[in-house]
Amino acid sequence: MQLTGLHHLTAITADAPGNNRFYTRILGLRRVKKTVNQDNVSAYHLFYADGAGNPGTDITFFDLPAAKDRRGTNSISLTGLRVAESGLDYWASRLRDSGVPHGGVTLIDGRAGMDLEDHEGQRLRLIAAPDPEGTPWPDSPVPAEHRIHGLGPVTISVAELAPTEALLRTVMKMRRVRDYPAPDGAGQVHVFEMGAGGAAAELHVAVQPGLPRARLGAGGVHHVAFRVPDKAALSGWAERLGAARVATSGEIDRFYFRSLYFREPAGNLFELATDGPGFDADEPRDTMGTTLSLPPFLEDRRSQIEAGLKPLD
Repeated sequence: MQLTGLHHLTAITADAPGNNRFYTRILGLRRVKKTVNQDNVSAYHLFYADGAGNPGTDITFFDLPAAKDRRGTNSISLTGLRVAESGLDYWASRLRDSGVPHGGVTLIDGRAGMDLEDHEGQRLRLIAAPDPEGTPWPDSPVPAEHRIHGLGPVTISVAELAPTEALLRTVMKMRRVRDYPAPDGAGQVHVFEMGAGGAAAELHVAVQPGLPRARLGAGGVHHVAFRVPDKAALSGWAERLGAARVATSGEIDRFYFRSLYFREPAGNLFELATDGPGFDADEPRDTMGTTLSLPPFLEDRRSQIEAGLKPLD
């Protein structure tokens, strides 16, 4: 029983229309699902991914009227997005022309990378670590050869390594494979991998006891999810976490996948999510993401829900 990689990452936006513009028109991702937060139907839940909405390619956002995120430790602090080895020069030019704050190309953990922020301060890093199995989106404004291939690695910040490492290694079966100094000089980063390894299957843990405690808000990350193949595997993980006395949400049907939530010792929220059924479970793949999708249990409230949502496009 192994986690196979990163599944998705969910962050917070207080500006859904601006968020939609940034991730589709500047980063060139496809909006594969426009739905609502199932726990707060007054707020959008937007999913951006590759052309097919494959697991491991999607970054998602809850639209909440939140104050700006306060950066610090005990947080999911950086989201990696994988691109082709030759793509960073293209992205430097594209981001400059779009007025997006970004750094120069540097070598980070042996890979070329470039840091940037969206319009709300969401911290992203383009990483030269391609995945040829991803699916391009034909309507993307970014040429297919320079497209974002998917997530990875994702970095969390903690004040103390030992408790988090114990969960990752003994319960979640991740392997600690190497360490490197944080690019900003604030602490050491420890690399844990799952499944077959590689950037799409890495969690980086930055140990930063000198930072203040983070406060989640717009521009921050709510949770990171890891891939499991199917419902049977998810049930196995629920039993394993229970045996280790890790408190969980229990299995939840999110319609597009099944989930299980728990917190690691520093308080960061983790999710295990199944690879299917997928975002085309309720609409054709060719048109998914263009209209509001609701899971069956919310369909009878569609008129009420739609009336409370702002236009995106």
